[in-house]
Amino acid sequence: MTPAPTAAMRGAMAFAFVPQTPQLFPASIRDNLTLFGGVADADLWTALRRVGLEDEIRALPQTLETPLGQHGAGLSGGQAQRLAIARALLVPSSVLILDEPTSNLDAASETRIRDVLESLRGEKTVIVIAHRLSTIQRADTIIVLEGGRVVESGSPETLSSHAGRYAALLGFSALPDGDGA
Repeated sequence: MTPAPTAAMRGAMAFAFVPQTPQLFPASIRDNLTLFGGVADADLWTALRRVGLEDEIRALPQTLETPLGQHGAGLSGGQAQRLAIARALLVPSSVLILDEPTSNLDAASETRIRDVLESLRGEKTVIVIAHRLSTIQRADTIIVLEGGRVVESGSPETLSSHAGRYAALLGFSALPDGDGA
């Protein structure tokens, strides 16, 4: 079996996926961003800027060459999550799937990631798996699952105006200690 060229592998990607727990490797920040190689520095910095990491990485003594430990040791949970999202933005795919993309982020970083997802509208299909309702408020379509089955689907406006599961979750998340889960 002959390995496919790197460029062919990058072009063949149907989707990019960001798991709830970022998958980072004991390698440099650059290597963690460019798993398939062949990405220009300007593109790396653009992806880092989009997720709000550019200034933090530029402030490191070795910038993109800064080594990370196993599972991204050396970064905070939020930084690791944003790095994983930046990596996914570099994958030339038409679909981006994110599992709880804001679970490790502070409020400011969460807002930035929601803005990034909004900016992808018309560029990629974005599928967000979320328990935190604030993550999906700008979605075109929300699918509510319960017990592995679809119980509702529709726009946020439509679902919130009906007395269904989504509206109930919205009411719960509006409570002082509610998280929408």
